[in-house]
Formats: sequence, structure tokens, C-alpha cells
Amino acid sequence: MPRRSPNPDTPAGERILVTASTLFYERGIRGVGVDLIADQAGVTKKTLYDRFGSKDALVAAYLTRRHERWAAWFREHLAERRATGLDQVLVALEVAEEWADENVRGCAFVNAHGEIGGTEHPGNAVILADKQYMLAAFQGLLRDAGHPDAEGVGAQVHLLYEGAMVAHTTRAQPDAFGVARAAAGALLRD
Repeated sequence: MPRRSPNPDTPAGERILVTASTLFYERGIRGVGVDLIADQAGVTKKTLYDRFGSKDALVAAYLTRRHERWAAWFREHLAERRATGLDQVLVALEVAEEWADENVRGCAFVNAHGEIGGTEHPGNAVILADKQYMLAAFQGLLRDAGHPDAEGVGAQVHLLYEGAMVAHTTRAQPDAFGVARAAAGALLRD
């Protein structure tokens, strides 16, 4: 009997994805098996595999959903602040800090990369796309503000953002985002 193509766009698929997303973020990708996901989602393992095809595909779907959620949240909260010019960059770092405060296990993409990076896992493409999205976001904000080196300074601000996310999560620096904003402000004044 031929295997059906995966179809996550069903009520059961949504339950599986929501459950897996919570478990993967809270416990890590390797720390969560399909038995646990199926059990907590109230489905059979067969249903999980029918909907997603494999655990790796489910991980990629989790990361895709996480990126979509983050990107929408970031755009919405940035727009609500109505900042203009170069202030948008500093406000973007404030918005990222608010997200980090609510997501105490840190960046889901850094966490996932720690587990699946350097492999052929389909989730790696999603991780890279998320990181490229934020790089482009900072460069775009600087371009929109008319900064003469939007690409270069945007890349530097992106590194400040990434470092602040990690330092904030690990509590290596109590005011990691404040330090990142100060450093970004110095870059923007140069």
C-alpha cells in the first residue's frame, strides 16, 4: 500500500504541531520523542507520521512556525512604537528584549542549532533563514533611515542583537540589551 503524502493542515496536525512546539522549546529537540508528542497531542504515532512524515519534518515545521510567530510579533511591536529614522534600530532592540523576557529558554533557533547544526537536518535551512531575516531587518531599518553604510552597520547591529539574546538568556550580563542598545547608539552616531 503506497504511503500518503504528509498533510499537517488538519486539526490533528495542528494539535501535533502545537504540542511539539511547546515540548521542543521547553525540553529540546533531542529530549523529546514522537511517543511523547503523540501522547500529549492525543493522537497515535501513525497519525503523527501521516501528518508530518518524520520527526525531522516536524522539527522543521516547528521552527518555521516559530519564525513566522516571531517575525509577525517583531513587525507588529516595532510598528506600534512609531519610531522613525535611526531610532527604529534602538526600538527594534527594545522589542527583541521584550520577546526574550517572555521566552526564557532563549532563542529557539540557537537552541535548535546546538542540537542539529552541522547535519543535513531540514531544520537547518529554517534556522539560517531566521538569522538572515534579522540581519536583513536591521539593514533595512538603516537603509530606510538613509544610513550611508546600512549593510555594514546593520551587520554589526545584528551581531549585537544575537549576542544580547544569548547574554540575556544566560544572565551573563544583567542588562545585555541595554548594553547592546548603547553600543548600537555609538555605532549610529559615528
